[in-house]
Amino acid sequence: MKPSRFSQRIIVILGLGVALPALVLAALGVVYGDIGTSPLYALRECFSGTHEIPVTTANVLTAVLALVGNLFYVVVYTGYLKRSTDQNIVIGGAAGAVPPLVGYAAATGDLALPALGLFLIVFLWTPPHFWALALMIKDHYAAANVPMLPGTRGDAETTRQIVLYSVALVAFTLVVGIWLGPLYTVAAAALGAYFLFLAHRLRADASRRNAVVLFHYSLAYLALLFVAAAIDPLLV
Repeated sequence: MKPSRFSQRIIVILGLGVALPALVLAALGVVYGDIGTSPLYALRECFSGTHEIPVTTANVLTAVLALVGNLFYVVVYTGYLKRSTDQNIVIGGAAGAVPPLVGYAAATGDLALPALGLFLIVFLWTPPHFWALALMIKDHYAAANVPMLPGTRGDAETTRQIVLYSVALVAFTLVVGIWLGPLYTVAAAALGAYFLFLAHRLRADASRRNAVVLFHYSLAYLALLFVAAAIDPLLV
């Protein structure tokens, strides 16, 4: 069956939503990493306290991480998980969380605690973000035979899972504030409080409008959280 114009637009929007942040994060490391002034490099400084400038940003680790992330997305998630389990987003979220590792490796030449922290933030953010989307277009997922949570377990269970993952996400972003700094921590608390408010509101009323609001806010939430993490060591 030929996809509708609306479905094609959705595919393009989602593709850009995944690709653009990945390209930006990788570019931060590649463009600035060689002079040690990128936000990702600043995060490393915050954790390690060293001031060494990487000799090169074109390293094997960066290439391997990018390759593994892409292979996991294409082969494991798209090829198997997407149509076999309603936990596809949870497991497949690991692929979407790889770009911070790629950017960090490009900027510093290695991996360390801040890179893992950014990875886990994206990993925990992915389920509530995509389940909000799934509530918005659940009929489209059902028509495409993609087993998303609203179609397999219902709206009530989906919103319950959204709340649980949202709590875990916000709690983790506050914990890593111990290392990422006070400016980041304040931003994480403020952004996270509103995220939890929207998640609980969706739990109380699983309307499409509430799902749309949470979905769009989650995009701004992640972007602003990473901006705060990047600039904290530069300003504080």
